[in-house]
Amino acid sequence: MYYEEERNQQQEETVKYSVLYDPFVVQTLQSVTGANVVIQTCQGSVRGKVADVKPDHVVIQQDDSTFFIRIQQIIWIMPT
Repeated sequence: MYYEEERNQQQEETVKYSVLYDPFVVQTLQSVTGANVVIQTCQGSVRGKVADVKPDHVVIQQDDSTFFIRIQQIIWIMPT
């Protein structure tokens, strides 16, 4: 599924961009908001609490660190 948006700027230029959107991953992450999870990405795994979920990224809080992970980079999610 793609999300597309067009914006008209002052000089009548049209800017168009597409973002891959996976509603099932977003819904799964929303269902575990506030819980501790392990998220496997293309670069490795991240453990922490799901602080926020947006259509294009998830925010993971781990001790004093905050991670912003793109939904497109997620391979799997496991509650802990």
